[in-house]
Amino acid sequence: MPLVNTREMFKKAYAGGYAIGAFNVNNMEIIQGITEAAKEENAPLIIQVSAGARKYANHTYLVKLVEAALIEINLPIALHLDHGDSFELCKSCIDGGFTSVMIDGSHLSFEENIALTRRVVEYAKDKNVTVEGELGRLAGIEDDIKVTDEDATYTHPDEVEEFVERTGVDSLAIAIGTSHGAYKFKGEAKLRFDILEEIGKRLPNYPIVLHGASSVIPAYVEKINQYGGTLGNAKGVPEEMLRKAAQMSVCKINIDSDLRLAMTAEIREALAKDTSNFDPRKYLSPARAAIKEVVKHKLVHVLVCNGKA
Repeated sequence: MPLVNTREMFKKAYAGGYAIGAFNVNNMEIIQGITEAAKEENAPLIIQVSAGARKYANHTYLVKLVEAALIEINLPIALHLDHGDSFELCKSCIDGGFTSVMIDGSHLSFEENIALTRRVVEYAKDKNVTVEGELGRLAGIEDDIKVTDEDATYTHPDEVEEFVERTGVDSLAIAIGTSHGAYKFKGEAKLRFDILEEIGKRLPNYPIVLHGASSVIPAYVEKINQYGGTLGNAKGVPEEMLRKAAQMSVCKINIDSDLRLAMTAEIREALAKDTSNFDPRKYLSPARAAIKEVVKHKLVHVLVCNGKA
């Protein structure tokens, strides 16, 4: 089965009242854990690569690893650029085999965001690549993206219709209270479902995206703290809120921090328990298994997209 774009995925998800998981990847073990979970749960999947991951692992390696996963699991997979910040980056990913890209112009003025997003859409259209845009800004840190609480802004519902119409984007990422990275000492997120509901009314049958939607699993936070980490009482987005969002107009939910936390926790524990261990296979194997379990849980209990492939 070849890579697919997100168009049909989102159409089915909207009609079925579930969401597709978009999981960030950086290396082979993460890709293996995610795709093995999807195979066992027969779930559609979006594998997404940030600009930082692309720099770290190399575009070609990541594409070939995803293509290998397709051979292994034979399920619908979209390969997506997460937070593309320029036309040139989006173009490079489109030309290099990605089937979906996000152009993030949320830091620009409304008119500048429209112009940049429209340019990417026009280029992607002829390549059968879907495009995600963004309105509003999430607080937090993800790779090179750093937005303070003061600079974060909720999405304005009165802007979404004009933005979608003038850009032609296939999906829209909005800001309703999620955050990149783990919440630290701020309590759990509180999502603005009133904004989501209003956007759903203004954009009927249109796929909405939530970024920064990790739940920050307490067991992994505790394990990291136990073995020398300093995450404190980190919190994330309660899973019941994400399930509610998926039953509304949210068709794509991005998950990154939960994977990083699971992987880091297992590696820290393995190395702490066997200080003579210098075999990467011995500490990356439990890390890969932890990622698989996290993704299986998300597919079944948060996204509810198991059996939907």
